[in-house]
Amino acid sequence: MDAELFPRTRTEIAPGAVHVPDWLDAGRQRELLDACRDWARPPAGLRTVRTPGGGTMTARQVCLGRHWYPYGYANTAVDGDGAPVKPFPGWLGDLAREATAAAGYEECGLELAYDIALINFYDAAARMGMHRDSDERSDAPVVSLSLGDTCLFRFGNTETRTRPYTDVELRGGDLFVFGGASRLAYHGVPRVYEGTAPPESGLTRGRLNITLRVSGF
Repeated sequence: MDAELFPRTRTEIAPGAVHVPDWLDAGRQRELLDACRDWARPPAGLRTVRTPGGGTMTARQVCLGRHWYPYGYANTAVDGDGAPVKPFPGWLGDLAREATAAAGYEECGLELAYDIALINFYDAAARMGMHRDSDERSDAPVVSLSLGDTCLFRFGNTETRTRPYTDVELRGGDLFVFGGASRLAYHGVPRVYEGTAPPESGLTRGRLNITLRVSGF
């Protein structure tokens, strides 16, 4: 990373959508990875998400605070083993508020009661189609943390799944926050670059994406 000709800098991709490269240092990445491994264990652990049309998502998921399923939330893993969802830890809410401040949401950061985490694991073949995070009742910014392999993250507009959109490279340790005018923008992951994880993170294969949200329930 240090040898890059043009070092990556904090960038506003769209109004209210901010990319902060290398926000998580190696120690924090390892701490989050260890926590994700615990959360992924059953009960209410990592599962394959099935869509109403009978398809499956290629990224596997585990939830904290409330269990997301297409297209709503529940207190139990209704499309998994039916167990109660794992609690959302207070330290994760603190991290989310720290992240919103880093992205420029200082004025509202202390008041945001983050209470939901969706954690997606991508192997090299996994993708995520263009979608909106619209099942919450709050318009608080969504916080996205990346661990492991680099991905191509496609951030679009609020009206359509197609252009205009901006492609952003998210690496292990990067932060992406979107709120305000971009809170309901379509976004997705068309590609994961296998073998690009920073070795100091402890994740040697695949990508973990941790999204933190305020439910408003």
